[in-house]
Amino acid sequence: MPRVALYARVSTTEQHPEIQLHALRAYATARGLEVAQEYVDHGVSGATARRVALDRLLADARRRRFDVLAVVKLDRLARSVRHLTTLAADFEALGVDLVVLDQAIDTSTPSGRLLFTVLAGIAEFERDLIRERTVAGMQAARRRGVRFGRPEVLDRDQHARLVRLHRLGHSQRAIARLLGVSQPTVGRALARLLPVRATA
Repeated sequence: MPRVALYARVSTTEQHPEIQLHALRAYATARGLEVAQEYVDHGVSGATARRVALDRLLADARRRRFDVLAVVKLDRLARSVRHLTTLAADFEALGVDLVVLDQAIDTSTPSGRLLFTVLAGIAEFERDLIRERTVAGMQAARRRGVRFGRPEVLDRDQHARLVRLHRLGHSQRAIARLLGVSQPTVGRALARLLPVRATA
């Protein structure tokens, strides 16, 4: 009986991998495959090539501990074309077939290998588009005068509070967190308000 490894990944700790694992277990049962191991990366971005469960999966693949790897979606495995194609090449060399349920990919077939490559390219293209739109949106907002990040100017009340916190012995980092501004802003304000004590 072929042995299948099930891999699931969720990007945040609030998400739950059980939905993915339920679908993968159902696939293994329907195909009469023995589940060799389940691997789950919890709260890990798909852009991260190094993941604890994925690294363990790859080590087990090299030890020939399973014959098939099943995932629900291609982007659960990775979002980079280079990473995906590298993984596919590794699995092929090890004699491990890759099955992606939602995209109907099965790399044991020529059509499955072709579809895998095409979808990997689309996934990276989509991610690049999102990144470009985000950068363009931020640039447009800056042209309209929108400022990103923490405020760099303190009002009168914040100045008074800053001096009190400083005299109470709080660090610049702690003061910045309490006032909701950056640490360099606190440092500059202290240098202006208390030049002798700030540099002491």
